[in-house]
Amino acid sequence: MSTARTLDTQVLVVGAGPVGLLLAGELRLGGADVVVLERRTGPLTESRASTLHARTMELLDQRGLLTRLGTPSRGGPGHFGGLTLDLETPGPYAGQWKVPQARTEELLEEWARGLGARFVKGYRLTGLEEPGRRVEARAEPETPGGERLRIRAAYAIGCDGESSTVRELVGFRLSGQDATRELLRADVAGIDIPERRFERHPGGLAIAHRAPDGVTRVMTHVYGAPAQLRARPPSFAEVTDAWQRVAGDDIGGGTPLWLNAFGDTRRQAEQYRRGRVLLAGDAAHQQLPAGGQALNLGLQDAFNLGWKLAAVVLDRAPESLLDTYHAERHPVGRRTLGNIATQAHLLLGGPEVEPLRGLFTELLRLPRARAHLAAMISGVDVRYPVDAEGDQHPLVGSRLPHLRFDTEAGPTDTLAASRAGSGVLLDLAGGPRPAWTVTPWMDGRVRVIRGTTRSDVPFGAVLLRPDGHVAWADGTERDLHAALRRWFGPPQRH
Repeated sequence: MSTARTLDTQVLVVGAGPVGLLLAGELRLGGADVVVLERRTGPLTESRASTLHARTMELLDQRGLLTRLGTPSRGGPGHFGGLTLDLETPGPYAGQWKVPQARTEELLEEWARGLGARFVKGYRLTGLEEPGRRVEARAEPETPGGERLRIRAAYAIGCDGESSTVRELVGFRLSGQDATRELLRADVAGIDIPERRFERHPGGLAIAHRAPDGVTRVMTHVYGAPAQLRARPPSFAEVTDAWQRVAGDDIGGGTPLWLNAFGDTRRQAEQYRRGRVLLAGDAAHQQLPAGGQALNLGLQDAFNLGWKLAAVVLDRAPESLLDTYHAERHPVGRRTLGNIATQAHLLLGGPEVEPLRGLFTELLRLPRARAHLAAMISGVDVRYPVDAEGDQHPLVGSRLPHLRFDTEAGPTDTLAASRAGSGVLLDLAGGPRPAWTVTPWMDGRVRVIRGTTRSDVPFGAVLLRPDGHVAWADGTERDLHAALRRWFGPPQRH
């Protein structure tokens, strides 16, 4: 009979994919104690998602992680439903960047461990309850005979993917549509076929790209073929048969390294929070991974939630701060799922969608239309809801545009200003400076940075949240204090 042990923590993160790892690091940066529960015992062996968009790159830069990552390779032009779309947006990381998911996970786990996150690997979650003001989780070892585990925490976060056990155990409801069409995907060694970028053939769609290591990723869809209810990945024979029917190449002599299928599912949790349990990433929303949006959407969920939850568990902010996670990220998820559904129709539809593809091709020649879609896919146009009674400066709720400036300590920029993971009152007005009364929040929650710049900037002073979004700009001190209370809790009394 297996033994049992108990772990106590402030936050339990279930799932050590990119979203769970980033969330764990953000929580530790904010001072919260964290345990990460993961079924796998070793690193990822395949790269499911490799595209990072401009906003995600900015967030990684805000935490100083890009220097550890090295220089990612440029991913070439993006697309909208298979139609070429240059993802050129304002900022230092325009376009898309390629990093194997295994490398992203390695980087984020190293960062989270270095900050003090604890990991429990080789366990599957089997129970999750909320008795009183805590959650209690039960986990069983993947290896027979291992000890059972009980974890007690103030909060639990499900970052455990589309088939989330957390979501099922707690009873989060999903709304939307199940998949009706699917793409078959395989990483294959030992084949030599032409590169294909969203090639539409009479019978279906064909995509092929050979990586520098010689492995070719193929993806294909046979027009009209319905999505299958799959308990396991497709066979290599199924992929080779579909590929030959669509593209005409025989890839059966290659060696399959990884096989999977993904459909045009569009489902979203109706609530991202139920009491002391929250969802992030694919646990909160299911979608076709078009152009890497699923990964980037999930990472940005984690960046929104981490600092808020850390502030709550450390009693620096009221529990109501967690309600802003759903209020801000659910609409972003809904909008992203909508654009992905449109892309799925353009990408996987048969001859009947050709008139629509022709119309989108014309629209993408218009600079404003192209810029709108590029900003939406890249995540740089997100503006969170603004309190109707608060400051209405156009920047409030938006990410602060990238800007370089000089301080007494030397040159820096708006991304580096957030490295510590705290809020920042950034004053670039120059000349006589208002004596903002922010001392009661300068206990690690907020820093003041003053500088000068020769650039034209649309503000004199801004209050930045730890995620780089603007909480207040150029308003009265009364409005500044209201924003400080809302996002950073009550002033510290001395």
